[in-house]
Formats: sequence, structure tokens, C-alpha cells
Amino acid sequence: SGINAEYVKQWYQRRVRGKKKGKKGDSGGGDEEEGFKLAPSTFIPGIDEASTNYDEIWKTRDETDNFQQKYDAELIKELKRGEVEGEIRVQVDDLMRQELKNLKAALQKDAGKKGGKGSAKKKGKKKDKKGGKKGKKEKDLTPDRTIESLYEELVKEGILVQYPKVKISDFMGEYSYLGTTLRQANIEPMPSLADVRRVTTEYGILPMGSQTVHETAPFIKSMLIAGPHGTGKRMLVNAICSELGANLMDLTAENICGKYPGKAGLTMLLHLVMKVGKLLQPTVVYIGNAEKTFIKKVPKNDMSDPKRLKKELPKIIKKMSAEDRIMFIGTSLTPWDGDVKGMCQVYQKIILIPRPDYASRYLLFKELILRMGGRLSATLDLSSLAKISDGYTPGHIMGAVKHVLTERRVQQLTRKPLTASEFVTPLARVDPIYKEEEEQFKGFYDKTTLGKKRQDLLKSEVEEK
Repeated sequence: SGINAEYVKQWYQRRVRGKKKGKKGDSGGGDEEEGFKLAPSTFIPGIDEASTNYDEIWKTRDETDNFQQKYDAELIKELKRGEVEGEIRVQVDDLMRQELKNLKAALQKDAGKKGGKGSAKKKGKKKDKKGGKKGKKEKDLTPDRTIESLYEELVKEGILVQYPKVKISDFMGEYSYLGTTLRQANIEPMPSLADVRRVTTEYGILPMGSQTVHETAPFIKSMLIAGPHGTGKRMLVNAICSELGANLMDLTAENICGKYPGKAGLTMLLHLVMKVGKLLQPTVVYIGNAEKTFIKKVPKNDMSDPKRLKKELPKIIKKMSAEDRIMFIGTSLTPWDGDVKGMCQVYQKIILIPRPDYASRYLLFKELILRMGGRLSATLDLSSLAKISDGYTPGHIMGAVKHVLTERRVQQLTRKPLTASEFVTPLARVDPIYKEEEEQFKGFYDKTTLGKKRQDLLKSEVEEK
């Protein structure tokens, strides 16, 4: 689910290297395993350079008499001297090349080389052709249109949509403090809601929020958020957009059905999405029910043409560069219905949202009751309520709290405090998420690339014990 992904990746690489060394017959079997090591940070050189610059210029500098913080002419001259020298060097190089070219032409003329011009022309043509192929750019289908008109068209067609303002902190959930204990018992725990929030922040918000970080940090183009109904998949998408102030493009099959028909229409749609997305960064491209794009057999009653983007999505994502702050985010209720291999090719990161554990359910009831105007008292046994609500998602819990805490019930709280039994009835009307469905999500994840590496890790740990 993206949790400890870096650890699994590094372990897998070390294991492969260890096998290769074993085949070569290296001695030293008594050496201990390296253990987990963080990858070298690409931000450290910049920090070191800034620290060195401070030590050399500003650390010993006395600024007590410079209250108005006036500029230092010598510092500016020293800085600009290098820039001027670089500009003059370019001009001098151009003049020298031109002079050299004139000398060669004069020598050829004196020597009477008649074939020189012809061969030079042929070589020039070849170079032009090669250069043209290398510098070939994607054709702009809308060169004469302004960005405002393109933006307006996407809004009218319902592709560029509004979203509710949600903070990532609104995705509530506690950490799983039993994770280490379960791993020691050879049981792989499901990630907690707090883990999901952290990974979403690291993959979706931090890199997209800064152009420098996006170009320096690991380049993540897409991710898939999968989980049962009511676990907050769309809420996470809205939270990413809200925290970034990003544009949200909706390419869900139901939303683009009947719009931009035909192959030419689809090409124009994707061109508009990418062009506007690049010019007005950051941009999030949302695809709901992402498994339908890779579904093996389309149901007869599904008229939305869900496989319309199947061939185009991998091509678009492959062309994206680190300069493009665009992220494709898919959500899925039943990811096992789609082709796992195809989904892994499109979505770099796969995040599973589990059922909330006891600690998360306790926190959800507590915070939601207070937000809806309720009061906590000795008559409200939150611990028992969290215990009996096992299997219910945050959406179910929010629905139950809204059902109980009506405006009239809030006014009665001073005379009639809340009790846990009031929340049982609305919860009993909805079906919880059973373990069988959760096992299906685990089975899907085990088939993914990272899931297979995780299985290898667990097997090796068991063998070592």
C-alpha cells in the first residue's frame, strides 16, 4: 500500500546483489546484513553549498552599522563579474568561429577544391535532418487559441470541475501501535489510516507543491487509491487538490462518455487536458473506477465505453517529464476486476485504505461528535461504541453521527446527554465491510509488483528464523 515502499525496494536490491555475490563464490559469509539505509538525499549538496556560502561571506561579517541593510557594491560586482565574463566569452567564441570559417573558405578557394561546396551541402542537409528528428516536438492542435478559451471549454464540457475544500488533516485516523508486534508474530498488518494520510502527503502533496522538490525528489506521475466504499478515497483526492490549490480534471469514463467522440476527439480531449494542465500547474487528473479502464470483459449494460483510455494513458504518462507538475490519480472499489499488469504500468504507487482499527474508530467518534455540536460525558461510552463498530468505515460512522445529532437533539443535550446506544440503530441499517472483502484487497495487492517483493521479504525473514 505504499507503506515502507522504500524499505522493501532497498531490501530487494540488496538481496539480488547478495545472490550474485554468492554465485561468484565470495567468501566472508559471516558478515552481518547491512540493514536498512536511507537513499542519499539530493537536497544535501544544496544545503552544504548554502552553509559554505554563509561561512565564507556572512559569518564573520559585522552588520551592526548597517541598520538599513544597504547593499554591498563589492559583493554585487563580484557576482556580476562572472555573469559578464560568461556573456563576453560567448560573443568572443562566436566571433572566433566566424573568423575560422572565413579562413577555411579562403583556403578552399585558394586550393581550388571544387567538390568542397557540394560535400559541405550534403553534410549540412544530413545534419539538418538528424537535428530535426531529435528536436521534434509534439504537434500543437490549438496554436491559435488562448489559454482562457481552452480553460473555458474544459469547464463547459465538465472536464475541469470544482471540488470541496478539504484539509489533509480532516482525514482522521490513528497510528497502529500493534504493527511491530504483529510482524514479530509473522503476521503482516494492514496499514492504519494515519499511514495512509502520511503516504498521501509524501507522494501527492509535497512533490507537487514545489517545482524544485518535484524536479529533485523521486518523480511520481500517478497513483491508485483503492479501498472499500466510504473509506475516503475521493476525500483524499479533494484534499490533495485543496492543499495544492490545483486544477482538477475529471476523466472518469462516465464523465467523458459522449464528449469528444471518435479517435480524433479523444486526441483533442487529451491534448486540451495536458496543455491546460502544463500551463496552469499544478494539476490533478482524476479517474474514478480506475479498474474499469483495464476490465477484462465490459458488462453489456455499461454504455460508458470504460476502456476508451486504455491505450492512451500509458503513452501520456510515459511522455511526462519532471517539469510537469501533473499527477494522475485513480480510485477503485474493486481493483481485482481489472488487469493487474496494465494497472501497474499506469499507476506507479498503489495505496490501500483499510477498515479503521479500534484506535481510529475511537478517534472518529470523538472528533465527529464534537464537530457536529455534541458533548462528551460519562454516559457516552466511546470505548464500547468503538468496539462494536468494528468493520464500519469512516463514511458509515459519519452517517451515524449525522443521523443522531440533529438540530433538535443538540438542543436537548443539556437535559439528556448522549448515550452509545443511540448510534447503534443507524449503524445496524448499513452493511459493514467484512473480512472477506478485505482479504480480496490483500490478494490484489499481493499480485502487484511491490506486493510480490514484500512477499519475498516476508519469506526470507521466516527462512532466516
